[in-house]
Amino acid sequence: MAKAKTAFVCTECGFESAKWLGRCPACHQWNTIKEITIASASPSKGGAVVSAAGLSRGKVAPRRLSEIDASEEERIDTHDAELNRVLGGGIVPGSLILLGGEPGIGKSTLLLQTILNMPDRRILYVSGEESERQIKLRAERLSAVSQNDASAPVKDSDNLYLLCESNLEHIFEQVKELEPELLIVDSIQTMATELVESSPGSVTQIRECTTALLKFAKEQNVPVLLIGHITKEGSIAGPKVLEHIVDCVLQFEGDRHYMYRILRGIKNRFGSTSEIGIYEMLSSGLRPVANPSELLLSQHTSELSGVAISAAIEGVRPFLIETQALVSTAAYGTPQRSATGFDIRRLNMLLAVLEKRVGFKLGAKDVFLNIAGGIKVADPAMDLSIIAAVLSSNVDTPIESGTAMAGECGLSGEIRPVTRITQRIAEAQKLGFQRFVLPEQNYHGLDAKAYPGIQLIPVSRVEQALRELFG
Repeated sequence: MAKAKTAFVCTECGFESAKWLGRCPACHQWNTIKEITIASASPSKGGAVVSAAGLSRGKVAPRRLSEIDASEEERIDTHDAELNRVLGGGIVPGSLILLGGEPGIGKSTLLLQTILNMPDRRILYVSGEESERQIKLRAERLSAVSQNDASAPVKDSDNLYLLCESNLEHIFEQVKELEPELLIVDSIQTMATELVESSPGSVTQIRECTTALLKFAKEQNVPVLLIGHITKEGSIAGPKVLEHIVDCVLQFEGDRHYMYRILRGIKNRFGSTSEIGIYEMLSSGLRPVANPSELLLSQHTSELSGVAISAAIEGVRPFLIETQALVSTAAYGTPQRSATGFDIRRLNMLLAVLEKRVGFKLGAKDVFLNIAGGIKVADPAMDLSIIAAVLSSNVDTPIESGTAMAGECGLSGEIRPVTRITQRIAEAQKLGFQRFVLPEQNYHGLDAKAYPGIQLIPVSRVEQALRELFG
């Protein structure tokens, strides 16, 4: 038996060193060097696993740029409007896609539901975490979720094959025999190759397995979808080089206590990273949400104080969201500041602006803020609705129904312009809102006649906005 030896590898960039270092000389990050066990022989570089399985097409000769066909390649339709939107129109043949998210958020459910709706494609689903029976039971629970029919049951596909294996060499042997049109690997942290003597999930194993899968995807023109775990900090587990290798990185996020999930593109070589997909978690699977504004707005029969409607933009997608605030006298002397779905530091800044520029004394009061629906929003245009909700709760006066708003608040109390104002107004107009409060600089470039049925109210200062809202 060959004597095992150790090496020190950076978990951020994959840099290898013979000794431990406090700071990585390649990416200059501190405390990222970890000790791993490797084989006595140098590990394979560049996908020798693929060659061992007989899938490599041999050496590739250089070609002139003018000889390469750059015509638009037809994408693979996933039959999921939200997933297609985030990917840029569908799956590109030969691409390597990484899907990350917290445990139990629904990563495996999303991919299994997607491939069950693609019966015309020969697909190989490789699982290193679950048994065939577990996957079969989940498939029976799922429904073919579409915008037209959200309750139609999924039919078993004869073109879907399951393989419960974690050895990469055995996986490529089955791939060579089956020749799938799409390969799913759940998850990359459970895969291991015999050419590297370290445990699955280590830096070297993840890097070598991902490199081999990338080589297979490019040479065979077969798309590969990987599921990746994330660390407690929220980043994808493994070396940072893993995200550099793949073509597309998708983040599946959301609060498990709420029903909504957001699919976000972190990296996409074939499309925009500004698009997001929104899903609703049901007992029958994940249902794509075509119009999130109607779900995120509460249907109140009476006007309530502390509630303001904001026209937010997530990526390039506009939707209206309900901002809820509660202001009460501090019971124990020290006032509390709490925010759910919003940055607490920005809330403190807005409260300081209210006290300094407008004159409202909130230093001795508790302030609680909640973004309805359990989603997290970082759009600066939420500032105006947060200020309005806090003041509405403080004076116990509701904002007039049918009013939406968008605007960024500066430290001097001015209302700054926001991006994509036309999309925000159009979304509010579509849902029947009669008034829209917006920054004055955005109003100058608009044609008010283009938005019939909705009154545009320009404001330039926080106190002016509060006068328009509360009189």
